[in-house]
Amino acid sequence: MKKIVFMGTPEIAVPSLKALVENGFNIPLVITQPDKPKGRGQNMAFSPVKECALSYGLNVYQPEKIRNNMEAMDIIKSCQPDFFAVVAYGKILPQEILDIPKTAPINVHFSLLPKYRGPAPVNWAILNGESETGVNTMFMDAGMDTGDILLTKKTPILYKNAGELAEELSHTGAELLIETINNFSNITPQKQNDNDATKAPMMNKEMGLINWDNDAAYIERMIRAFTPWPASYTNLDNKKVKIFKSKVFECSHNEKAGTIIDITKDSIVAACKTNALEIYELQLEGKKKMDTKSFLAGYKLNKGALFYSE
Repeated sequence: MKKIVFMGTPEIAVPSLKALVENGFNIPLVITQPDKPKGRGQNMAFSPVKECALSYGLNVYQPEKIRNNMEAMDIIKSCQPDFFAVVAYGKILPQEILDIPKTAPINVHFSLLPKYRGPAPVNWAILNGESETGVNTMFMDAGMDTGDILLTKKTPILYKNAGELAEELSHTGAELLIETINNFSNITPQKQNDNDATKAPMMNKEMGLINWDNDAAYIERMIRAFTPWPASYTNLDNKKVKIFKSKVFECSHNEKAGTIIDITKDSIVAACKTNALEIYELQLEGKKKMDTKSFLAGYKLNKGALFYSE
């Protein structure tokens, strides 16, 4: 059976690792990012991939760096892998590492390359209003998601948020990885057209601030793209409010962007540059996430109040 060194870190990589184990591949080593502090207590936490690997009794290696690391080179070489399977590992592998597998280093990437090269392809595909995205497996080179494409599977985005879409794509990616390894000798790699490439840089919390002077359609996509993390947010009565579910409300109005123009039993309607936004799930600073009906039951809000960005 083929030997595979697996590299991955977040939850989106876990189904691929599970699929390799459950399909009987020999996995002598799992490489993941070092443990990191998490939560209010800042206790050290395992990555989802490490938790999965340990549950299967697999060997886990967590180097601080992968580049110019002779220990890492020696450990990986000692495994004599046929393939690397790399899924959202979080570090760019140098060529001397990529040259180790006997057959190929394979990456699972969650976009339709060459679009959305980088660490946050799912988020950017939603934010930019793409109608579909998907998964590529590709032959890895030393660039950022620039290798030859092996297999592709598309999926419609519809109205999924980033968490929902990532969950779906994680399982698609696992299936595509198994198909790629099993049929590798019959796959003809396809060069990427670098002229069509777009970037998908990492999201950060500051990017989640809503500018109500944008169109409602853009803000609605932004909310889905930033859910569950880093979350889109605005301000109300000097408190931060995160918004998780919304819908475009088509209307004409002359109100200042961010003004609450209607309140129903289960939604808040806020004016945008064009149209308005119906808000159905939100979280007031210091409170739990809740549907709007529950929020309104405990918070006095009137028409004319203002969501603002400052």
